[in-house]
Amino acid sequence: MLRNGTGWCEMRVQTTIEIFDYWNRIRGAADAPLKSQVEPSAVPHLLQSLFILETRHGGDIVFRLAGTRICDFFGRDLRGERFSSLWAHGQHADVERTAMGVMDHTLPALFNATGYSTVGHQASFEIIMMPLRSADGACDRLLGAIAPKAAASWLEIVPLEFLALDRSRLLPEKSSKAAPAELRSINDVVAAKGIGFGQAMRRMVSQLLSAEAR
Repeated sequence: MLRNGTGWCEMRVQTTIEIFDYWNRIRGAADAPLKSQVEPSAVPHLLQSLFILETRHGGDIVFRLAGTRICDFFGRDLRGERFSSLWAHGQHADVERTAMGVMDHTLPALFNATGYSTVGHQASFEIIMMPLRSADGACDRLLGAIAPKAAASWLEIVPLEFLALDRSRLLPEKSSKAAPAELRSINDVVAAKGIGFGQAMRRMVSQLLSAEAR
């Protein structure tokens, strides 16, 4: 478990820890850094696992860039493809709404997911999404990473068919008032309330912003 200056983050994978630390450094006191502040040369060893998402006309959230390792996981170039296309049927809309929520509320999010290959293999992944701002101040892109929790030789050979969401957590780095026990996973809220993933995401964002205002 990683501890930083303002909160606890349940990140286990070195790739997601390092890119989250980098995002925090370049944003400084801002809620999100400018996309122009992201310097690939600062994190060359992470590039193959990183992606950038952007919104397109019509509201689609697509890959602007995807690292070579991510493309290899899915056996294709992901540029221009919708982020939601990587996920299991029934999760497409909710995952896209969550990505939009990260941009709307400038709150990073951490996903735990299971990837399923075309021949039935399984692997656990950690996925992080962090908001980026354009020069005009609009938060319209996401910097993220997809990394397996453990090495698996088949990942370099057999492509993934889809990801299935296991757990999701907001990372409210703007507020130091939220104690770790108060940060429930989105899936816990879904189970307790019997509501959709997207609705649970919106409720959690609302609760975090209310706590920040107190």
